[in-house]
Amino acid sequence: MGTCLIIANQTLVGQELLTEVARRIADGQCQFYVVVPATPVPRALAWEEVESLRAARERLDLILEWLRARGAEADGEIGDRDPVAAARDALRRRPADQIILSTLPLGRSRWIGQDVPTRLKSAVSKPIQVITAAHHSAGVLVS
Repeated sequence: MGTCLIIANQTLVGQELLTEVARRIADGQCQFYVVVPATPVPRALAWEEVESLRAARERLDLILEWLRARGAEADGEIGDRDPVAAARDALRRRPADQIILSTLPLGRSRWIGQDVPTRLKSAVSKPIQVITAAHHSAGVLVS
């Protein structure tokens, strides 16, 4: 099945994405590369880059641990704040056969507002599955 590139941030440890990834592992998908774009963590009218990087690193570490605990080969990186640029950067360093883009639901998602799914499909020549969370959650990740 090759390597699956996962692009996600706030939804990285959400039920919808974890369910899809668990299904893929059960079907024999065993290699994943995860990119967490360092998107701004809003604080009033500003954002703190250090806080954004810390939040992205925590999510990345959690998902990598979860994937490895299920027998998958997994690695990843913190990417550019623009998810399309982050995906393209990652694909230059680490080839992948397919991409999962996970986003918050319409109305809450900056990525949908920025038309990231369409932009990503235009920017790369890989099959892309878009997973939209049913709602924003702090995550359901369990070991």
